[in-house]
Amino acid sequence: MIRSLLLTACVFAAAVTAEAQTYTIDPVHASVVFRVKHLETSYFYGVFKDVKGSFVLDDDPSKCSVEVEVKAGSVDTNNPGRDKHVKGPDFFSAGEFPTITFKSTKVAAGKDGMLDVTGNLTLHGVSKEITVQVELTGKGRDMKGKEIAGAACTFRVQRSEFGMTKLIPAVSDEIVLMLAVEGMKK
Repeated sequence: MIRSLLLTACVFAAAVTAEAQTYTIDPVHASVVFRVKHLETSYFYGVFKDVKGSFVLDDDPSKCSVEVEVKAGSVDTNNPGRDKHVKGPDFFSAGEFPTITFKSTKVAAGKDGMLDVTGNLTLHGVSKEITVQVELTGKGRDMKGKEIAGAACTFRVQRSEFGMTKLIPAVSDEIVLMLAVEGMKK
C-alpha cells in the first residue's frame, strides 16, 4: 500500500512539475474549414489550404498559448469562379489582407476538460478579441516516433464585424469556423 501511495505521489509530482511543451503545427495535418449560409437556404463549405503556427501545452492552462496564421488566398470552395470571388474585394480581399491570424492572450481551464482560449483574431485587416473553447484531442507519437499533440475548436464570427459586409444576407453574416491541428514537439 505504501509503495502504491509513493508511486501515485511521484506520478502526481511529475505531472505538476512538467515543463511547457511547444508544438509546431504540421500543415499536412491541419484543417481550417468554414461554413456560410447561401440565400438563407443551404450551407456551403470552404477550406484554407495554407495553415501554419504553433501552440504551447502545459499542465497549468495559464502557461498555454497558440498562434495560427492562415493564408487568405489559399481558400478553396471547390469552384474556381467562386474561389476568385471569395478571394476578391467582396469577401477576403486576399491581395490587400493576405493573412488571417489568431494569437492567444489568455488561456484558462474550461468546462469538461476544454480550454477557454482568448486572443486576437485578425481578419480582413480588423483585429477583434474572441474566446473559443478548444478541445485537446490527444497526445502520442507519429510514425517516426516524434511527440505530437492535437487540438480542435469550432466557433462563430460575424463577418460584418471584420468589415466584410458585401452581399449580406445573400451570404450569411455568420461564419462558422472549424479548426483541427496536429503539432510536432519542437
